[in-house]
Amino acid sequence: MGVVTANMAISLDGFTAGPDQSLEHPFGTGAREALTSWMFESDRPGREQDAHILGALHANTGAHIMGRNMFDPGRGAWDESWTGWWGPEPPYHAPVFVLTHYPRKPLPMEGGTIFEFVTDGIEAALVRARAAAGEQDVEIAGGAATVRQYLQAGLLDELVLHLVPVTLGAGERLLDDVRATLEPVEVIPSPTVTHLRYRILSSV
Repeated sequence: MGVVTANMAISLDGFTAGPDQSLEHPFGTGAREALTSWMFESDRPGREQDAHILGALHANTGAHIMGRNMFDPGRGAWDESWTGWWGPEPPYHAPVFVLTHYPRKPLPMEGGTIFEFVTDGIEAALVRARAAAGEQDVEIAGGAATVRQYLQAGLLDELVLHLVPVTLGAGERLLDDVRATLEPVEVIPSPTVTHLRYRILSSV
């Protein structure tokens, strides 16, 4: 059986999204460029480490779990014309289990991604994701609140943080209300971001 993992870009002051998240700014005001620009520059000279970790992160991922807000900006009943932020071929290429309070039929997309909607909580979603992943890993894809729930429940095995040397000052923090003991496993520096891999030893 694979591990349950999560990876997130994070600012020096602990934010994974900025303030005022909206349909136009799903990462919050100013946060998308600040936290993720390194991902789109990994082909530049000196960024080989970034390209390597981006390629390796999902090489063994067999299923994903995400919160509703990562899939959809809505909060109430589904607008079923909405099929995600990514266009007809999302980048997951595997089953994705979306946590929600509102039932919805499975949504197959191009490239092997199928979104399935789970209304009975994080543990039920993990059971389904493990079954879909088989011997491969399950990734908690986000957002911060969803990763935090899995951490608080002691269901996360590994956390990879991409520490970006910026401060956002406000937004959504990843580790609020989390008490955990983490073991550093790997540190990979690059010119614009430091990749930190931790094994979760305990959390409450």
